[in-house]
Amino acid sequence: MSNRALGKGLEQLFSNERIDFDKFEKKIVEEAKETSDIVEIPLTEIRSNPYQPRKEFDEESLQEFADSIKEHGVIQPIIVKKSIKGYELIAGERRTRAAKIAGKETIPAIIRDFNDDEMMEIALVENIQRENLNPIEEAEALSKIIEKNNLTQESASKKFGKSRSYITNILGLLKLPEKTKKYVTEGKISMGHARVLSKLTDEEKINNLADLIIEEGLSVREIEKLTSDNNFKKRIKKPEVINTKYSIYEALMRDRIGTKIKIKNKKIEIPFDSEKDLERIIEILGMGVDSE
Repeated sequence: MSNRALGKGLEQLFSNERIDFDKFEKKIVEEAKETSDIVEIPLTEIRSNPYQPRKEFDEESLQEFADSIKEHGVIQPIIVKKSIKGYELIAGERRTRAAKIAGKETIPAIIRDFNDDEMMEIALVENIQRENLNPIEEAEALSKIIEKNNLTQESASKKFGKSRSYITNILGLLKLPEKTKKYVTEGKISMGHARVLSKLTDEEKINNLADLIIEEGLSVREIEKLTSDNNFKKRIKKPEVINTKYSIYEALMRDRIGTKIKIKNKKIEIPFDSEKDLERIIEILGMGVDSE
């Protein structure tokens, strides 16, 4: 591919009009076939795109992809850039990982000379366009492209074929506390749950609600209701304040009676397993019951 054609392709890919990464990649592949630019390169010489936004890869999905590669081979060549030591991936991270799992030693590739800025944008656009990022990764990728290209949310929505509200909501996830972000990344909390939580400002409340979602399996609708009427305060478990003096008494009584004792709210709780166990406790306390 000539520099002129490459430039034109990138200009089209990163214009303010709606992008189509598949068409862009297809164009590169077709031109490479015409000029016999597809070569087999060793997988050991390839390293990930340093700007790859995807941090989590589904192992089960990769294994399925690897099984397909074992049977059919790598159908679509990857795109790489020559570096000082081997090659840097530009597009085709999952294909490369799956090929390694499949036990392949080489992979079909197209070598192109992209600069660092182009590599970053291609990696971000590929992942966003193909929707294989988790919500947090997608939010971070979108944020980088919007900032780099000085886009408005309106122009970003047209560029990526998403609604304006979708762009606003997913960027809002970046305001979530790190603990809750991790839940979203791990799939413990859905995009819908995260969107509701991102409207709140109190980090402690957000994290507490996130825990509640996981512990009680609350739906998005239930979370919306809790946050809208402030009733979520009643549902959040507050940590018990441990009275050191009481804990000493509890330990002494546990050693004497042989069961776990609790002292709280000016009451002593002594659990027992059976009627016989209760009789044993009463005898230890010197409170024998006279029988008829």
